[in-house]
Amino acid sequence: MTPPRDVPNRHAMQCLEIWDGSHATESTVTTPGLDIFVHSRPHQGATEGGDIHYVSLCGRGTITRLVVADISGHGAAVSEFAGMLRGLLRRHINAESQVRLVQALNREFAAMTKLRRFATAVVATYLASHDLFTVCNAGHPRPLHYRAASGEWMFLTGAIGASDAGGTNLPLGVDDESRYEQFAITLNQGDLVVVYTDALIEASDPAGQMLGEPGLLEAARGLDPRHPLRIGSGLLDGVARHRAGQPADDDVTVLVLHHHAGPSPGLTVERPTSLLGPSG
Repeated sequence: MTPPRDVPNRHAMQCLEIWDGSHATESTVTTPGLDIFVHSRPHQGATEGGDIHYVSLCGRGTITRLVVADISGHGAAVSEFAGMLRGLLRRHINAESQVRLVQALNREFAAMTKLRRFATAVVATYLASHDLFTVCNAGHPRPLHYRAASGEWMFLTGAIGASDAGGTNLPLGVDDESRYEQFAITLNQGDLVVVYTDALIEASDPAGQMLGEPGLLEAARGLDPRHPLRIGSGLLDGVARHRAGQPADDDVTVLVLHHHAGPSPGLTVERPTSLLGPSG
């Protein structure tokens, strides 16, 4: 199955490319196996905010890596963090494992801010050759996962017994020696993963009641997964309804990953005849 072609602002990523940053955007990037719909709205219409989102593609076109981070504070600290993160993504762009990237990210962020700031983040790696999606959650809201085979929405956590089953890794910068655990799932064709910042679940109605994870899950279940381009805007509309017309009081970022299981336009990736396991 090839990705749909009627998507506005589509950018087909090339090998060794790193895309985006912390600015306002509503666009789509395509890598082998994935369409990634990005909605980023800094607070009060600012050009850039405290949320950072990056997508990278390795030199062989088989490893897609994404990072969504929410940094405490704004301004120069965010720009410095974004530059540091881009450098680390470049250094690890061809590595299948993301463990060293996350550890280096935590150490360098802690040193940069001297432990006066922290950041929550989701770092995820998709291997097109195995349809394997590996996630590390550093104190960030849990991603949503839609399983096309069962038609169910759920929060993305590790399997029972997995080291990160509860998503309990500390935010970046809290402990510069912290070890970060991760878990992996296999994506099937039509699956969706939604990574977002806490502005969605912390949105409050006029009575002060936050939407929370249950409200976000309910909003997702009311959307049509056959139209993945509309999932991000649909969730944002649901959050806006909960706020009853009040503007967001924080930066808002949503990345919707649609697993089309096909090649990226203009980029051919050879798949092995036999699939290796997660440790291969």
